[in-house]
Amino acid sequence: MQRTNPQDVLSARESHLQALLLLGLAGDAGAYREFLAALAVHLRGFLRRRLAQRPAEVEDLLQDVLLAVHNARHTYQAQQPLTAWVQAIARYKLADHWRGQARREARHEPLEDDSELFACADEAPAEARRDLNKLLGLLPDRQRLPIVHVKLEGLSVEETARLTGLSSSAVKVGIHRGLKALGRLIRGKDDHEDR
Repeated sequence: MQRTNPQDVLSARESHLQALLLLGLAGDAGAYREFLAALAVHLRGFLRRRLAQRPAEVEDLLQDVLLAVHNARHTYQAQQPLTAWVQAIARYKLADHWRGQARREARHEPLEDDSELFACADEAPAEARRDLNKLLGLLPDRQRLPIVHVKLEGLSVEETARLTGLSSSAVKVGIHRGLKALGRLIRGKDDHEDR
């Protein structure tokens, strides 16, 4: 009795699937449906082995992989092994699935040690505000006030003009020159040309 070589069986399966895919790409809808059905059987086994702890997720992921194969069918080249092409797509979808799963689990992960939450505060916003106030304090009123009122408090140019007694154009010029001066101060080039 002659034993069948497993490699020959795999090679025959791949050749059959490849022939079906190529016929499908040439317009044979029946061959393409047969390709997808046969491919689903093999992919289901591939995914079951990798999702052994999550069997309920196999069918959803199988549909995702089949859809990805369908959407990428135009990229398949007849000279490349079908197995490698399908496996690359399946592995990508599986990795994507695991990333999504990790994100979902992280969102629902309870805080185990509440004391760590309040152990330290993010001081960066307060420090940034303090630094900005120091820099603004170096500007003359005609530049500082328009920036504070328009850019930080959200007032309109007209409201700022009424509040400061400057004209609307002076407010706009003050903002422009003040922002340029702040840029120079931040870069450490404190020249007074715009004051």
